[in-house]
Amino acid sequence: MRSAILTIRDRLDRVGVLISGLCALHCLAGLLLVAGLGLGGEYILAPAIHRIGLALAIGVGSITLVMGAMRHGDALPLQVGGAGVVLMAIALFTGHGMAEAVLTIAGVALLGWAHIRNLRQS
Repeated sequence: MRSAILTIRDRLDRVGVLISGLCALHCLAGLLLVAGLGLGGEYILAPAIHRIGLALAIGVGSITLVMGAMRHGDALPLQVGGAGVVLMAIALFTGHGMAEAVLTIAGVALLGWAHIRNLRQS
């Protein structure tokens, strides 16, 4: 049973890293396409995308990082991941632009690092 739980957590940590990377790519592509070329703003900058991304980050991060801290006793991934989620949440309230992108990318970088550290602690 225990190995099945670890496998699920490991898989969710990998999903968390993937989501973090996709989010960072979305932010960079959004800046380039919308600000640089004036394309796709109504789709790329849709508020629903950001809310869904934050909800996924909170859900996956909560499950994997809490389970990881309980399993290996290292609270650092949980703390750093939590800080990343906070930065992503703040970004939702800044409006579209460079500040939002910087906060979001910093947040997903912290969260991605936390998931990777969590995986290495397994």
